[in-house]
Amino acid sequence: MGSHRGETPLSDESNPLGDIRVDIDNLYREDTFTDLKVASIRRLTPIKADGSDDPSRPVMFVGETTLMSARGPLPINCPIEASTLAEALDAFPQAIQDAVERLMEEAREMQRQEASRIVVPGQGGPVGGGPLGGPPGGGRIIG
Repeated sequence: MGSHRGETPLSDESNPLGDIRVDIDNLYREDTFTDLKVASIRRLTPIKADGSDDPSRPVMFVGETTLMSARGPLPINCPIEASTLAEALDAFPQAIQDAVERLMEEAREMQRQEASRIVVPGQGGPVGGGPLGGPPGGGRIIG
């Protein structure tokens, strides 16, 4: 297969998709269960490359929901510690709550880090004269 006139063939360095491979030792079949309101649970069943179940690896469950925030919909995904669908359904509310709490803590930490980097000159500051005998001033951290 040759390249068409005017096209530049992608080299391995410029093609970010050049080395895509399926990990045949890490395949899963996905089933989704939903109440059509707020809860969605994905069951990931490990399978072999021939499509048969792989009982040597554990089934995994992932909870999903969407919360409405002031900035719009916020998708929440979290692992659920369970070995059966019934256990996953029971554990769903707490798993989502824990995920939301982790997300809120991460957001607060990001705000703290961002606030510590933003300094605006001339917005108040320590008491005393400014540089070179000028009026008091300094930086203010915006939070």
